[in-house]
Amino acid sequence: MTAPQNLDTKAIHVKYSWTRHCNVALFMSSTANDSFPTVGLGTGEGRDQLYWKTIKAFQYVHKHYYDQADWFFKADDDTYVIVENLRWLLSNYTADQPVYFGKRFKPFAKQGYMSGGAGYVLSKEALNRFVEGFRTGDCKHTTSVEDLALGQCMEKMGVIAGDSRDTEKRETFHPFSTGYHLTGHFDKSFWYWSYCMYPIVEGPQCCSDLAISFHYISPPDMHLLEYLVYHLRPYGYRYRYRPPLPDAAQWLPVHRKETSTAEVKTMNANETRSQ
Repeated sequence: MTAPQNLDTKAIHVKYSWTRHCNVALFMSSTANDSFPTVGLGTGEGRDQLYWKTIKAFQYVHKHYYDQADWFFKADDDTYVIVENLRWLLSNYTADQPVYFGKRFKPFAKQGYMSGGAGYVLSKEALNRFVEGFRTGDCKHTTSVEDLALGQCMEKMGVIAGDSRDTEKRETFHPFSTGYHLTGHFDKSFWYWSYCMYPIVEGPQCCSDLAISFHYISPPDMHLLEYLVYHLRPYGYRYRYRPPLPDAAQWLPVHRKETSTAEVKTMNANETRSQ
């Protein structure tokens, strides 16, 4: 999701950072821009138009790209996404399941709803039910609060709000910036405490080692995160979090076999000699 005035200040940095790791990346705006390019949705701009833009964007994707992907992720132009970690989460599910994932909030909907800023991802079946809901009139534009309205439609159409936490119950979708989640403090009067479906953890344990998204990311930090995620490596580092591979891991673009016992002993011996 972007806007005409954001193309050269925000969207361009999304275009040349994390969206390069997607199978298909579309930039949705109120008006078309053939050189960027953006899809023109024929809506206005502003917060009161966000849900209309979301409705029309998913209708466009359903019409033109439904057979080109299994999962459909919506993000703002100040959200950074680690696409490989998203694929890891989704490899535990199939696209014919009516489910969607994101940072789960709990008020105003029985099963909760997903934060718009952190981004959310719909299975193919969830997308189909969302579009069908507006075709039949079961879902309507009831409020401009986009993420809540979409969540209420999902619930009405029988789409499950999934749990996106990792195997150690750490969050993967984040509605604030990376630094704020790691070092910030949420005052007890802050709305976040009453909105989160799961317990809030402040500090380094706030976020999964396989985190998927962060919000309110500045253009320079888009490129900083791209470097830290995909290029910077401490030599010889062994990842502390190595969850079991899901059954469908062989379908992921990058698949590593489990480390054998002999390989572990060799690595441990090398670590001992280097101390």
